[in-house]
Amino acid sequence: MRMFMLLLALWAVPAHAGWQQDIGPATLRGTGRFCFIGFCLYDAELWSARDPLNYDAPFALVLTYRHAFARERLADSGIDEIRRLATHPVTENTLARWRSDMLQAFIDVRPGDSLCGIYLPGRGARFYANGRLTVQVDDPEFARAFFDIWLNPDTRAASLRRQLLGLR
Repeated sequence: MRMFMLLLALWAVPAHAGWQQDIGPATLRGTGRFCFIGFCLYDAELWSARDPLNYDAPFALVLTYRHAFARERLADSGIDEIRRLATHPVTENTLARWRSDMLQAFIDVRPGDSLCGIYLPGRGARFYANGRLTVQVDDPEFARAFFDIWLNPDTRAASLRRQLLGLR
């Protein structure tokens, strides 16, 4: 029975095991669900060693999808939000490069699939799909713009942002 429990515990770890070493000792800061017009798209978790969260230390954002989406749709939605939130114009060449980076990072998701982004201060971001490393993007400007999709005060997901940051 003990061996079964150990195997069960090890089986449950892979969703986080690949990325936890990237951020060191971290605590789950907040969780939430992103819904649009009553249609819940994904559940989110924010992990960080720092409280309050800031962009000076690594952190992880894990999205576990409740519906299927093509990676192209995920990347296009991300670029649309980056463009909308930009405080200064981002060139189309830069956006095209960032979209390409996202296409490498993402997979076509099905219900239960997880995508994890790790923010690496001054370096960029590392991405995992279902616990497996997909790509590291060495571009701090991209990393900040990407995570701002959820963490910027002007995000479309204001309720989710508050939940992730542990705010009321």
